[in-house]
Amino acid sequence: MDFYNVFTPSRASSNVVNLLKTIFQIIIFWVFFLYVIPRGIVWFQLYFAIMTFDGFEFIGWIMFFCCSFLGLYSGWTMSWVGKGTPLPLDCPNILVTKGPYKYLRNPMAVAGIGQGISVGIITGSWLVIIYAISGAFLWHYFVRPAEEDDLETRFGYHFKEYKERVGLWWPKQLNFFR
Repeated sequence: MDFYNVFTPSRASSNVVNLLKTIFQIIIFWVFFLYVIPRGIVWFQLYFAIMTFDGFEFIGWIMFFCCSFLGLYSGWTMSWVGKGTPLPLDCPNILVTKGPYKYLRNPMAVAGIGQGISVGIITGSWLVIIYAISGAFLWHYFVRPAEEDDLETRFGYHFKEYKERVGLWWPKQLNFFR
């Protein structure tokens, strides 16, 4: 698949329409990637008596809610400020550098991976945690390069400067009062 033909700026004229599309996308992704697939993995793990763990459910839920907040805030920022959605077929028209994007280049990826790891901690499944970390590698090596090439093509110097200043997986600076 040629990722370079996938990135299409949103045509929606309304922030509300973009926000509603983003909410719909989030629901679809969360149900599929954070419930359906992990549930299948846990079933597989239990069916074949593969080792599980327990005792961290409370920590997993706290982590899940924190990562979910980051993901929702990022989606709202992408819709409202960027005039688009997180989906490449309906991507933002404006380079988003506000909100969580001020500290991370792709806070939605960080949030999604964190949510997946949280689900693994909640369910006590090593395989779900491995699934989530595998998603991070797939995103980092296959999706991110194409996405960043598209951003550089569309936003040029502004994206290059943003990329130098803002961390990908971890903030380069956490000065919240700037």
